[in-house]
Amino acid sequence: LIAVLDADLQNDPAEIPAMVRLLRERGADLVQGDRSHARKDNVVRRVGSIVGRLFRRWLLGDTIRDTGCSLRVMKREVALGVPLEFRGIHRFIPITAIHLGYKVVEMPVTHRPRVAGETKYGFGIVQRALPGLRDLFAVRWMKARRRPTSSMEVVPAPRATTPASAPKPTAESAA
Repeated sequence: LIAVLDADLQNDPAEIPAMVRLLRERGADLVQGDRSHARKDNVVRRVGSIVGRLFRRWLLGDTIRDTGCSLRVMKREVALGVPLEFRGIHRFIPITAIHLGYKVVEMPVTHRPRVAGETKYGFGIVQRALPGLRDLFAVRWMKARRRPTSSMEVVPAPRATTPASAPKPTAESAA
């Protein structure tokens, strides 16, 4: 398994074990973190995320709530199967995995104010929106060039309010 997160400490690495349990319990290939219920970003970033999500839904059929969350756990074969040839692909890892036939589930995660590092995004449309739109069309092109897969479904995880209520592995998922 591979866990991915940014080094800015906005996501809590202590949530990774619960993500691994959810991956095993739900038979998923990738668990995507979802900060949408607890974003700690400024209004410009939130509006940008909403607009980006609308474009992804419209052009790709992407129903993932928070593809910008870097906290995710995936099986090795997913990481090896997702093409990482261009900058910005991190936003499209979940939908690309779905297009490849992998099962993706979401899990609510905490989101804290940045305590380390600096954002690499500016507020200008040229710095953020135009490259994102270019990447969106690249992913759409890749989707059109692929053979169809059997499943295009995203299964949202139940919202856990405390670590104690996080899903526990079952005997079946441990096998």
